[in-house]
Amino acid sequence: MSRLRKLAIGTAIVLVLVLAAVATFGWAIGRRALPEASGEVRLEGLTADVRVLRDERGVPHVYASEPADLFLAQGYVHAQDRFFEMDFRRHVTAGRLAELIGDQESAITADKLIRTFGWRQVAEQELELLAPETQEYLRAYADGVNAYLAEREPSELGVEYMVLGTTVTQESPEPWDPVDSLAWLKAMAWDLRSNYDDELDRALAHSTLADPKLVAQLFPDHAASGNRTILTEADLPEATAAGTEGATSGDGESADGTATNADATQTAEVSSGPSPDAAIDPALFDKSLRSAVTAAQAALDAVPEQIGRGEATGSNSWAVSGDLTESGKPLLANDPHLSLKAPGIWHQVGLHCTEVSDACPFDVAGFGFSGFPGVVIGQNAQLAWGLTNMNADVTDFFIERVRGDTYKRGEKWVDLTTREETIRVTGGTPVDLTVRGTVHGPLVSDVLDDDKAGEAGVDAMVHSPTAEGTDLGDYAISIQWTALEPGRTADAVFAFDTARNAEDIKAAAALFDVPAQNIVFATTDGHIGYQAPGRIPVRNQVDGPVPSDGSWPRPGWDERYDWNGYVDPARMPRALDPAEGFVVAANQAVLPSGVGPYLTRDWDYGYRSQRIRTLLTEQIDSGRQFDAADMSAIQNDDWSAFADLLVDVLLAIELEDDYDAAGQELLRDWDYTMTEDSAAAAYFAAVWNNLLGATFQDELPESMWPDGGDRWLAVLQGMLDEPNHAFWDDKTTVSVRESRDEILTRALTSARQDMTVEISKDPDDWSWGSLHQLELEHEPLGRYGVPSIIRGYMNPAPVGVAGGTSIVNAISWDAAADSYSVTSGPSMRMVVDLADRDASTWVTVTGVSGHPASDHYDDQLPAWADGETFPWPFTREAVESAAQDELTLTP
Repeated sequence: MSRLRKLAIGTAIVLVLVLAAVATFGWAIGRRALPEASGEVRLEGLTADVRVLRDERGVPHVYASEPADLFLAQGYVHAQDRFFEMDFRRHVTAGRLAELIGDQESAITADKLIRTFGWRQVAEQELELLAPETQEYLRAYADGVNAYLAEREPSELGVEYMVLGTTVTQESPEPWDPVDSLAWLKAMAWDLRSNYDDELDRALAHSTLADPKLVAQLFPDHAASGNRTILTEADLPEATAAGTEGATSGDGESADGTATNADATQTAEVSSGPSPDAAIDPALFDKSLRSAVTAAQAALDAVPEQIGRGEATGSNSWAVSGDLTESGKPLLANDPHLSLKAPGIWHQVGLHCTEVSDACPFDVAGFGFSGFPGVVIGQNAQLAWGLTNMNADVTDFFIERVRGDTYKRGEKWVDLTTREETIRVTGGTPVDLTVRGTVHGPLVSDVLDDDKAGEAGVDAMVHSPTAEGTDLGDYAISIQWTALEPGRTADAVFAFDTARNAEDIKAAAALFDVPAQNIVFATTDGHIGYQAPGRIPVRNQVDGPVPSDGSWPRPGWDERYDWNGYVDPARMPRALDPAEGFVVAANQAVLPSGVGPYLTRDWDYGYRSQRIRTLLTEQIDSGRQFDAADMSAIQNDDWSAFADLLVDVLLAIELEDDYDAAGQELLRDWDYTMTEDSAAAAYFAAVWNNLLGATFQDELPESMWPDGGDRWLAVLQGMLDEPNHAFWDDKTTVSVRESRDEILTRALTSARQDMTVEISKDPDDWSWGSLHQLELEHEPLGRYGVPSIIRGYMNPAPVGVAGGTSIVNAISWDAAADSYSVTSGPSMRMVVDLADRDASTWVTVTGVSGHPASDHYDDQLPAWADGETFPWPFTREAVESAAQDELTLTP
């Protein structure tokens, strides 16, 4: 053996030994943070013993005799399982991320924007609005967290502190505060904020295409899909069905006693929405405004994603009447489609009063967020409820005319509001920030510095005069958002946890200010229903330069565009026991246009909801009654509406080359299901990717390139019968005008080549799961830029999965990213059997623990990927029978 080879082998052996030692050391350090799941712990503040029973997956059920003890124990358990996640979240929501992870540009930019929003200040105001018992629960929860933090070093709270400590000084975490919990609700609301991307994109598309008709075709009406709304007018109580809507008065209170928009001074009555067909004033969308819009968009994109964003973010939820089930009691299913990360978003928990009474009313289990007490989605002894994003338009951008420290209102120039912020940067220089705002809200286009704005392609943000002269001021963009006003969503969480019937759900919904969600519920006494909550702005009809329905940025100097209070909670859509025997809410339009209060024009287009309705209706027509297994099967349905629309069109294209046609041939006998082992599904996804790119990327700015969501299916649905539509033409080929069939041919042949490069020349080797990979990332240590050995420790191994965008099993991917990697999906799946609570099932994408060294960090992932669920013990007998560990917390 040569000396060089011996040296190479010796080096390799040393390297392996070093890596093994590092891994062993990391494993040992990681285990320091693992909590005790059994035994006895003495806690300051308890009034009596509390039992914490954990099953084989580590899911805790807490039993206490007083509510304060119950939530103190939940705070302790959350800190045991996921304190670093909680700490990371509170740094994000307070605009203090750079304090935790150091001098990183992305962290500083995120801090700037969140300080501009003032999430923390709003949360501080909210605490005073909440019911006394909610304040008590929040304080008890904080006491529980702090009891766990006492006398523990950072490395005993999470391995993340040790890793971050190698580059950034890590001080002992600050005590938990009730405001930390409330601020988290702002992050949740931000990621589920509805249509603001569409609002900005309309403005950018108009400045690019300069044709309002083409812009309108990029944002088709929900009705164009032909899919049904959640409710029909016949489902509604008479009081909510009318076409006019009442607004709560700005200087008074809404029906539930909460404060309303301080600037609304009258009660408005409008139709189901201001006309979206108003003419667009070209002068309003000149180059300077586009720069301001781009600056705002770049700044807003800097907020770290916490829940999930984009067109693929949504959820499925439905309830089936007992008249249609084997047991004679309702069934309810829910699977929120959110971002997927490690650990998963949800923490499973049961919260039980040992004796349920008015003094201690909790007997609830389900899914909650670490850092916030209570259960957000789940079941109690009387009912079960699920949530899906309603997509209501609760944000508006206002184009402001700014001159110096003033902005234009009507014919006057009034002072901007200002406040000073200082962002501490661990290992770096503090950053001073001046936050400016108008009556509508903060100026988000201020956030990027001039040099950063140039990097983002913004060369004339708000600091250069417009072409119309300095007398009119410069353009800036402000944002008005319902979550920037204090509300009572925290009260609503506990109201859901103790609700018993439809009236209780309605009362809880009136408190659920943000984010606006669809609530589907079912009760043990046999009812199913739907309730829309949320604080929804009332917008006046305006004959002005842009539509006044909230779909476009609005001129802030024109006071007619101001919000005019909020929809009265009593007017929000609801239904009890609809005649068809089921209700499906999967982010589609709540009501037909013209019925009930105006909510938005930017809905999910309803392909998922329609598929669920079809599966339910087919089984009803067959005469076979439903059980819980049927609900789970529907949740895992992989049928593609995209394929249903496009495959026949694709097969009609003649491909002369046998090599090119080999992929196309796979589509002939395909059943349109995106299963993990399907070669046809893999090829079709590549065709869809190439079709979107070839059709739209030449027309639109990169920020608007199609992500493959259901809106683009609706757009293409309106184009297929127009072979010479303008969007088919490739603008990069100046001397040629392409038609539909040429673009379809290009998509088919390019997809064939892509599959050869990505997988194999032989179609027999293709499979959807080999492309469609779920790569869960830890935040912030699982991302590129972190050493691979740390990423490998923090991130579970990738898995191939079925499903896809706008499929019931909505494990989505982003066509604009030119990758098939999963971007969002069912963050959990639950099915509740109202006849037998212990027959319910649940699963999360990872596990209950946030510690990579824990057996419960990702122990649910294999079952989740395979579409399986676990038993969900609810009654005390079932919980005790399933218990593997018992921890007693004692005063």
